[in-house]
Amino acid sequence: MDLVKTVLSDYGLKTNTHETDKDLSDLENYYFNRNGWFAVIEKDNEIIGSYGIFKIDRKTCELRKMYLLNNYQGQGLGRLMMVDAFKKARELGYSEIVLETNKLLKKAINLYGKYGFVQYQQSHLSDRCDFAMRKKL
Repeated sequence: MDLVKTVLSDYGLKTNTHETDKDLSDLENYYFNRNGWFAVIEKDNEIIGSYGIFKIDRKTCELRKMYLLNNYQGQGLGRLMMVDAFKKARELGYSEIVLETNKLLKKAINLYGKYGFVQYQQSHLSDRCDFAMRKKL
């Protein structure tokens, strides 16, 4: 949770442990027990990045909690996380991946676009999100 809080605070955004970030309280239940997956990147025993695959329905998953500390961005770690997330989503049987983000996260949106995500209109977005994207796997 510290990673998420740190990255979001760099953009003036806050965590919400009662809604949007509730899944971080029980990774086993929200991810692994529901045909999902979650991973972190560590350096010197510090979590510097995270990303997860969250089941939406039988064919669709959501890329969630993809965060990387600012001082580790631009080193190719985002690419590694993205490629790994796609691989895991396919292994879990998904054919589409969606995500929600905030327009303030311009570097993330550029990364998503680079890997084939396109904007679409989502009927409901999480409380701090104002932008949705999707990609066929």
